[in-house]
Amino acid sequence: MSRSAATRRVRVSAARPRHLIVGLLALVMASAASACTTGDERPDIVVTTNILGDITRQIVGDEADVTVLMKPNADPHSFGLSAVQAAELERADLVIHNGLGLEENVARHVDAARESGVATFAVGDAIDPLVFRTSDDGGPGEEEGQPDPHFWTDPDRVRKATGLIADQVIEHVDGVDDSAIRAHADRYGDELADLTAWMEKSFDRVPEDRRALVTNHHVFGYLADRFGFRVIGAVLPSGTTLASPSSSDLRSLTEAMEGAGVRTVFADSSQPSRLAEVLRTELGGRVRVVELYSESLTAEGEGADTYLRMMRANTTAMADGLTGG
Repeated sequence: MSRSAATRRVRVSAARPRHLIVGLLALVMASAASACTTGDERPDIVVTTNILGDITRQIVGDEADVTVLMKPNADPHSFGLSAVQAAELERADLVIHNGLGLEENVARHVDAARESGVATFAVGDAIDPLVFRTSDDGGPGEEEGQPDPHFWTDPDRVRKATGLIADQVIEHVDGVDDSAIRAHADRYGDELADLTAWMEKSFDRVPEDRRALVTNHHVFGYLADRFGFRVIGAVLPSGTTLASPSSSDLRSLTEAMEGAGVRTVFADSSQPSRLAEVLRTELGGRVRVVELYSESLTAEGEGADTYLRMMRANTTAMADGLTGG
């Protein structure tokens, strides 16, 4: 073998380790870049109810992912979580929930997330909640004096909640644009102010002697307080749909309705037929049951797929139902 051939062989042999090292470094750098990309995921906000989910999405926009646990047309008092959803709570950057006892089957999962270090915000606790009280014409409910969780029926309280949710997102969720969150909240607040004005105008056509509400359960206390209605009673004398009416409850309600001259009952869209049958039996058929979207948004395109559309649909149905329209 010539000296030049031997030299070339040594150079080739020496080059191989250098190529190997360069290749390994490239792999390490690619892996590191991949790890950085995986670790740089968008922040995630988890919301329990679909009403609060829609409100939160209006505030957050594209700044973070918003995961809503409650499905359309579900009951917030009774819906539960899968193991996957429970795990999502504990991985969230922020959990937003209604509180005040609304999500009866979800509260323990929210507590577990809080105990594991996740920031949580109970919206209902922060907006000057009302308490369940004796109805204007009926007897006391079983939850007399307890906080009423259905604050969203008052758009002014939702407007206040909008600012508070924005504060929580800015404080606890890293990587969001604070100015964008504020701008979204301000824009949505203006839409809520317009909603309040429109509801006032719509309810102005309801005469004072017809401003009496009977519902399937106590859910419109905040609306009644804000817009000047009287709550006569409820088929379920409770703030939760998990209760069941007794014969004495129904008798008290029908007597209160007779005394107030009320023939219209507002029921959640998920159970109007059952309610109508019960009341028509008690009142001899002289009752009208009007469907409302009281505690859940619908699926897209079904009439109440956003909070604003839900409130407008309910307002129209209530004004028409109380004026005979």
